[in-house]
Formats: sequence, structure tokens, C-alpha cells
Amino acid sequence: MIKIRNLSKKYRMGEDEIFALDGVNLDIHEGEFVSVTGVSGSGKSTLMNIIGCLDAPTEGDYVLDGESVSEMTGKRLARVRNLKIGFIFQGFNLIPTLTARENVLLPLIYRKTPPRLRERLADEALELVGLSERARHRPFQLSGGQQQRVAIARAIAAKPPLILADEPCGSLDSKAGLLVMRTLSDLNAAGRTVVLITHDEKAARRADRVVRIMDGRVL
Repeated sequence: MIKIRNLSKKYRMGEDEIFALDGVNLDIHEGEFVSVTGVSGSGKSTLMNIIGCLDAPTEGDYVLDGESVSEMTGKRLARVRNLKIGFIFQGFNLIPTLTARENVLLPLIYRKTPPRLRERLADEALELVGLSERARHRPFQLSGGQQQRVAIARAIAAKPPLILADEPCGSLDSKAGLLVMRTLSDLNAAGRTVVLITHDEKAARRADRVVRIMDGRVL
């Protein structure tokens, strides 16, 4: 699913070159649940941005689901993000005036998914995260954990091959965080590839494999 070779990301600060990533090599196979962990400034956020096609490397190769994306820019990157990656962020990023179902439907509308199909996909996604009965509730009527599960439903509704979760439990209490991690584990058990970015060692250990990163290098 993910093949990264000799990947580097450099920034210039005055006369100095700073390596956010330095010669990273990483394979993640279809159906794996992998966590990427490291302290603040280790490079995990930069790696997440490149895996998520939100940024491009300075050097090296990145192949996602058989397609080379290392040198893509603009519209091609946006298309890959739209078709192949479901994003889950620490902030739920739900639109407060829309119901849970409408929040899940929105990216399907942007994809120009036919109306009947997008409605079915949205309902299936909400059922998968256990929120069918809350479909008509707005975010302010939901707990933090429920809002994050709506965000997960939104990420998986279009059935992207990769789920990329960035600190999904960072703003939740321990009970809600556990439910969200169980949801990610269930999705993985159903065949989704899941990459979890986290500094939380306990959350990281719920994955099948832990990738540790420090000073821009995979340990």
C-alpha cells in the first residue's frame, strides 16, 4: 500500500539546512494497522503530511497503492487525496450547522457521488461506527467521542484504501479514546489499511506494528 524509499524533506533556515526527514525507508502493506510514533519534532508530522499527500518530499520516492506520488503537485495530489485517503484529525472538523449524516455526506457530494449511492454509503459508515441512531444530531448534541466517530464515518464513507489518523484521541478522555481506538481496530479487522500518527505509547501499541521515528529517521 505504501512504499517509501530514501525520503528526505529539507527546510532552509537562514544559512542552515534542516532535515525534517532524512533518508526514510518504510513499507506498509495492504490491511496492516501501523502506528508511527515519536516525540515532538521527531519528524512524524512531516511524514504524515507526505503520506497524506499534503506535502511533497525534497528527495526520494513515495508510491501509494501502486501510484508514484513523489513529484505530483496541485490537482493530481488533490485527486489522490480525494480517492485514496480517509483523514481523521485530532480536531473533529465537523460543520456545526450540519447533522452527523450531513457531515458524512458532504465529501461524497464533493466527489460527485450519485445521490442514492452517497446516501447509502453515509448510512453504512454511520452504522459501522455505531451512530445510526444519532444520524440527525448536530455536533453540539454529541459527546467528543461521538463527534470523533462521526469524523471516522466521514473518512471511511467513500471506502478509501488508506485511513490516516493523526492523534485521533488527543482531545478525548480515556474512555472515549478507547472507543475510538476500538473503532479503528474494527475497521482494520474488516480489511482497511490504517496508519495512526501518535505520541501516545499506549495507543501506539494497539497497532500491529509500531514505527518509531527520531530526528527525521526511522529507528
